[in-house]
Amino acid sequence: MQGWVLRWFLNILAIVITAALLENFELTLWGAIVGSIFLGIVNAVIRPLLIILTLPLNIVTLGLFTFVINGVMLWITSATVKGFDIHGFGWAIVSALLISIISFIISFFIDDRTFRFRN
Repeated sequence: MQGWVLRWFLNILAIVITAALLENFELTLWGAIVGSIFLGIVNAVIRPLLIILTLPLNIVTLGLFTFVINGVMLWITSATVKGFDIHGFGWAIVSALLISIISFIISFFIDDRTFRFRN
């Protein structure tokens, strides 16, 4: 349970950092918390279906179309959660890319087995 909470907190942190860096991504604290939960649900339910439906396009683009799918997931979250506002679909794609990069950097410093900072 502790690992799940840490991952959720780090996801919120990545979203907050992204919103701070991008001017077209407006976020409240409540929007970050609820948006993180909703984004997780959308990624678990809708994203796999979109990946399967767009598989030929994803193969042709060598996986780069996944960035568009991630942008769609953020766009859906932005349209649904109050306080989680992304102004434009292009900014949703940029935000998804930045959240992925920040999450990767944060995860690089966290040990997945113990969920503690690496030495």
